[in-house]
Amino acid sequence: RSHSLTVVSCPIPLLPPKLIVEPVIMPSAAAVDPQSGYCAVTRTFHSLRAPIPLPPPSPPLSFPAFAFSLLPSPLPAHAAFLDAATGEAVPFPAFLGQVRALATALRAQLHISRGDVAFVLAPPSLHIPVLYFALMAVGAVVSPANPALTTGELAHLAALSKPSVAFAVSSAAGKLPPGLSAVLLDSPRFLSFLHGPGDALAMDAAVIYQSDPAAILYSSGTTGSAKAVVLTHRNLMTTRVLPGPAPPDEVLMLTVPLFHVYGFVFCLRPVMAAQTLVLHTARRFDTRAVLAAVGRFRVTRLALAPPALLAIVRAAEDDKSVAASAATLQVVLCGGAALSPELIRRFSHKFPHVFVSQGYGLTETTAGFCRSIGVEESRRIGSVGRLSPGAEAKIIDPGTGDALPPGVPGELWVRGPFVMEGYLGDKESTSEILDSEGWLRTGDVCLIDKDGFLSVVDRLKEIIKYKGYQVVPTITSKLLITTSGSGMDVDSTFV
Repeated sequence: RSHSLTVVSCPIPLLPPKLIVEPVIMPSAAAVDPQSGYCAVTRTFHSLRAPIPLPPPSPPLSFPAFAFSLLPSPLPAHAAFLDAATGEAVPFPAFLGQVRALATALRAQLHISRGDVAFVLAPPSLHIPVLYFALMAVGAVVSPANPALTTGELAHLAALSKPSVAFAVSSAAGKLPPGLSAVLLDSPRFLSFLHGPGDALAMDAAVIYQSDPAAILYSSGTTGSAKAVVLTHRNLMTTRVLPGPAPPDEVLMLTVPLFHVYGFVFCLRPVMAAQTLVLHTARRFDTRAVLAAVGRFRVTRLALAPPALLAIVRAAEDDKSVAASAATLQVVLCGGAALSPELIRRFSHKFPHVFVSQGYGLTETTAGFCRSIGVEESRRIGSVGRLSPGAEAKIIDPGTGDALPPGVPGELWVRGPFVMEGYLGDKESTSEILDSEGWLRTGDVCLIDKDGFLSVVDRLKEIIKYKGYQVVPTITSKLLITTSGSGMDVDSTFV
């Protein structure tokens, strides 16, 4: 059943901020190789892509205000978000109206203000993007977690971020730490917030700086134990550029969890480009349902993780008609874990009209800072693309600490406006991964070739990537020993 939600409300009136090109300190043009971006003098790789237009960093500006200022006037009539399962749509005017109404309720009824941390525990739904934007608009810090985690694991995450309020679905609310005030996202009360009167001043009541925390996401970092990654409003602004030229009539479908940095960023990014985002809201990846939605909503870009791509390939190999349902699809965006060259070849054989765009990044870098763009770059199988705008990188010899030239593997260090503020309440872990000059140690062994393409070779850290989630071998071993014979589902317990 397909229908649209409408909210009788004026769009949020915002003046577009004056955009500037994010300054990047680079050596003289003669010192930088125009093919690889490598400077032999500083032994640093520089992005050769066009810089990101951003506002000056000093003036107060929240990420939602920045995102909405990029929208055309009048607002687009097409859907901002679509539910792939139900066909329910939220057009851009309705989306902005709901954000303003919810922001008003957050302030007036829930007394949420700047700096408050909001724990979010829910599967993907049309309510989640509205909640993310409304919370950040009033200066609150969004902190989503995996609703499949256990009570103990959620208690640990909450101890890190110290939330003052939680937003959860009824089925997951029972796992929240005792004493934490919760708003049920599937309750009549929350729905009334979305459709209540919106105060135009609600989003301007607090002074929000670009350096203020906007989100706290959870990562194992390079040492295995869970950490609270603090991302700022400015960090999120740097994600505005979509991979490749993307006109407003493009439709992106997202099939990854919205609590993961991959899904979190892709949930926000299409709004800045006035594009439609289709959300896969089923509890598990359903290959045929996803491909049916691709055809139904004329999806042009599909964002997924490697296991989902494998499932699509297997379905196409078993049934020749599968590929026909994806006639509008142009690009598959893949991230979250390594993608084998063989899987790319199998996919290309069944979907010759679609190219696979791989990316690489961390929670600590606000998702991807490296991606292949366009058909030509995607043909570099085995590479995750070139450095994104504003990114600098070094390849460091783990034994000597020396920076290495193109073509030689070593630990990847990265620097740029997308690098996190740090780990909340953990100065020691922050200093271990982030140095005083802003270089972030990824813990991954990589190389950058003579053409500037980055390849992930190995890992220094003891972390296994399984279905896009981080699994720590030492913790896994301990868990298997302590739960032997209990029938515990280990796969569902780690992020």
